[in-house]
Amino acid sequence: MALFTGKGDGGTTKTYGCDQRVSKSSAIAEALGSLDEINSFLGIVKVTATTTSFTVVQKKVSVIVHNLQQTLFMVQAQVAGFPMEIPASKVKELEEIIVACEQELPPIKNFFISGGTELAALFDISRTIARRAERRVVAVAEEKKITIEATTLAFLNRLSSILYALARLSNHKAGISEESPTYT
Repeated sequence: MALFTGKGDGGTTKTYGCDQRVSKSSAIAEALGSLDEINSFLGIVKVTATTTSFTVVQKKVSVIVHNLQQTLFMVQAQVAGFPMEIPASKVKELEEIIVACEQELPPIKNFFISGGTELAALFDISRTIARRAERRVVAVAEEKKITIEATTLAFLNRLSSILYALARLSNHKAGISEESPTYT
């Protein structure tokens, strides 16, 4: 099987269950592309996380990231029109990890400048990509051409939160203090 068909050369693509081709610039194609982007970037984060030894809720950080990737494939399937549902337990799991991270961290009083460790910086980039993917999926939901479940939207909202929490925790575990912007 070839890695290309040439069918998309005119700027269209097909999604699950759709007998018509849709524009590659459509809201659905944008959402699917953004979800693919965050999932792919999380691959870099996962590889980098294998060099860390800390865990959250008795899970290695790389395993947490891998589980996020697995669920993102489910989100992509739903956005493509496949009858896929994100279980509420996936959202609850993220919330438990976020709470566990917060319990180890000082309270948030300001915005922080990204950086510190390489892993923290990668988590911060992931957070911004996740927010874009969330916005694209919300746009699809607002079109009402495909049903996007409430748990899917909740998962995407928590996704950026867990990535932010893991960025902060990565720096904290490495003994790096968070730096607030000076606005000067």
